[in-house]
Amino acid sequence: MVDFGEFQGRSMKEVYEDQSKEAQALIKYLVKADARPNTNMAVFKAYVLKRRTSAEGTREHQPASTSALPSPSSSALPPAATQTGVRKPATVKALLGRGKNLTPSQIAKMLTSPVKPSPAPQCTLPPGRPLPAQPPAQRQLFLTGFAEEDDEELAAAASQCETQQTTAIVHVDVHQPPARHLPVNPALATIVHVDDHQPPARQPPVHQPPVHQPPARQPPVHQPPARQPPAHQPPALQPPVHQPPALQPPAHQPPAELPSHWKDQLPPSQQEWIRHTLFKANPRTGKPELVPQLKLWWHPPQPPLIHTQPPASPNLFFTRPLFLWMPHKMWLYPVVCVRPACGKHRLTAAGVYRTVRRVLDVDGWYDLATEYLECKRCSKKYPAWSEDILGQLDLGHRSQFPALLTYRYSCDNRVLRMMRERTMGNSVAQLYKKLQEQHSEAWMQRVLQYLTACEPFARICVVRPVFAEPPPMPALPKPKWLLAVYARDVLGRLDEVKAKITSTFGSVLKMDSTKKITKKLAGAAAGTAAWCTNVGNEHGQVLVAVLTASEGHALDLMADGLMRRYREAGEAPPQLMYVDRDCCSPYGPCRVNAMFAEWDGLQVRLDIWHFMRRIAAGVTTEAHPLYGTFLARLSTCIFEWDADDVAALRRAKEGELAAKRIGHISEEAVKSRISRRELALHCRRRTRGVAETTRLIAALISVFDSERGKDTLGVPLLDHERIQQIWKEQEKHVSCIQDPEDFSLYTKTGTLKKGGVELSCYRCARGSTSLESFHLHLNRFIPGTSASDAHFQAYLLEGLMRWNDDRMEDALQGASSIRCFGSALKEAVDQLSQTVLGRSWDDRYRTPGAYTGKKLALIQHQKE
Repeated sequence: MVDFGEFQGRSMKEVYEDQSKEAQALIKYLVKADARPNTNMAVFKAYVLKRRTSAEGTREHQPASTSALPSPSSSALPPAATQTGVRKPATVKALLGRGKNLTPSQIAKMLTSPVKPSPAPQCTLPPGRPLPAQPPAQRQLFLTGFAEEDDEELAAAASQCETQQTTAIVHVDVHQPPARHLPVNPALATIVHVDDHQPPARQPPVHQPPVHQPPARQPPVHQPPARQPPAHQPPALQPPVHQPPALQPPAHQPPAELPSHWKDQLPPSQQEWIRHTLFKANPRTGKPELVPQLKLWWHPPQPPLIHTQPPASPNLFFTRPLFLWMPHKMWLYPVVCVRPACGKHRLTAAGVYRTVRRVLDVDGWYDLATEYLECKRCSKKYPAWSEDILGQLDLGHRSQFPALLTYRYSCDNRVLRMMRERTMGNSVAQLYKKLQEQHSEAWMQRVLQYLTACEPFARICVVRPVFAEPPPMPALPKPKWLLAVYARDVLGRLDEVKAKITSTFGSVLKMDSTKKITKKLAGAAAGTAAWCTNVGNEHGQVLVAVLTASEGHALDLMADGLMRRYREAGEAPPQLMYVDRDCCSPYGPCRVNAMFAEWDGLQVRLDIWHFMRRIAAGVTTEAHPLYGTFLARLSTCIFEWDADDVAALRRAKEGELAAKRIGHISEEAVKSRISRRELALHCRRRTRGVAETTRLIAALISVFDSERGKDTLGVPLLDHERIQQIWKEQEKHVSCIQDPEDFSLYTKTGTLKKGGVELSCYRCARGSTSLESFHLHLNRFIPGTSASDAHFQAYLLEGLMRWNDDRMEDALQGASSIRCFGSALKEAVDQLSQTVLGRSWDDRYRTPGAYTGKKLALIQHQKE
């Protein structure tokens, strides 16, 4: 069969014998063409060369060939064929004529062989040489040098052999006398097995009028036409027919079909491979049923690497995987009805669910199917992907469900994880662009594979064939849908997120407020909050974040919840708190001590950075050349370095310089080698005391408020009246910035060896600088410029949880390379590790406490 050009669908013999100009031009082209191997054009070229070679040999040896043809009366025809009285089909006669030296029983065995002839070419043996022994799978009736057989008689005979269900096999005993035969239907051809142990000449002749049948195409041999049977033939007796049980026609096996409701939802490209892979036909009813060996992920077959024919359809290149979720059928997991009236009655299987969901993945889509579960007591049915069923599974099985379902689409968990990281620019609009790029590249690669498979056939054909267009790329959901899915993801983990945040404690607390983030509130909550107050600990973690309309009394509820958290968890109360206001009062306890009245030993300190900013408010301009020098001198008036730590750092730098052999090492060279980062890491600082600090700051102000505080143009750094008024008000807060006497603010985190000297590394818990850094990131937790109250809280809670986990990893020594924020997953792995391995999976992991009910990101209004 020709599969290209305008002759597509016609046989090679018909095209070769066509005398039209187009056909002859194609034949001449094929003789000289360089056809690509394993293609239909290469097969046609081999056929043309074979026919031409055969024609030339026929013309050279025509007399010999003509004499070799059998005649009707020749002894080459088997005598048994005329003695049995059974009418033989024209195809069998043709095979007997072409078989030459083969006996009738051998031809019958070849015709009834269940193995189809191999299309591979075989070599031709010389005349008289016997055929070599071959396995049954490689046995062929006639030797040929090309893939397509032109003889219509052989094609008809092969068709009869393939339909053995309608073919009767008759065994005739040659020793019995000839019997009378019943009329034979010409439509049902019979293959006669003749016992050929005796010579054919000794078989008794059987005389029977020939039966009329359509003339068969024979070689061009002159023979008289067969006699026609009379119109009315008397019935004849037929010899007993023996039909072995093994050759009985098998029972009808209906093909496996998809469930009717799946056909309406799956595209044609999905239906074909799912039907053959996932379902089989019930042998009794013919209805589709699932295969016994089930698994979660089912992947479609891949396109062939080498195409011998043009792709009939692009569907094979655009298939997608299927996820089959059947916890009851796969794991026999016991699930119960959630209705209280049923008393936790066990659910039973009720077939496959009629809906097939389409799930959005990182670079494509996949289908999601599930089972139907039914309660026999109340007749309520549940799809296995509903929260009522998923909530009953343990985390080991529940974690294998890969998606979050919505009304129309579904979203894979990998896409959700891309939205959880709250950093600069991580918005749903940016995620939409990333997904669009990933989907487009993956789709273009599929189109490229399809067109690459079609290109050779379009290039070698005289007339370009018509190929199907690739299907369009499925549209992605809008960014608004991605935002809604992310909000549902956070709300589904809300108790876990709140439990992790409310399980954070500390001995040094810091409280600060900001206004920037409140400007992003939109919708009904716009303008309802003016301040976002946060409380952190010495590790930089955030204990609570509250949005209020004002400071002061609006924070009383926050303080009550924080004290209750410490009390219910059995944690020791904090000893120190840094604030930016309300640090002291001349009329008794300060405002902060009054808010946290349960914590009697709490010491309140003013953040030193805020104290310095108050002093710096007396400058004329921050662009003054002496502004940086003034602040550096002001810090020196407040702090002093630990002498032992500085001496150790100097020795380390001297050792580094000595290793470089640069000669004499001076004090100035060593001092210039010490950076501010090394001082903060290896050296501790402490405040100088109230009296010393007051004296040094007053002297500094007097110096820079004189002529020495002017630049080259005579512009003073400090405004005289303003700086004197500020110092008069802030002098009373010098005691509020002093370090507590009985509490260490530094924590040793490790050691580092430099220049042969082992130096200690410290982390300082002083001040609220860590909260100021958090405020910068807090504004980035909310992507874009605005968010509704629900999305605002979802973003804020997710950002707080991840911020705290990152700060804890930084605080712990030997941070793990595993970055996971799911406490439920960590807890399950830790428990199973203790049961199976006998040890904890991560010694640093601590189980978070239960959610205390503390309100987070609450918008409170101050009463008028």
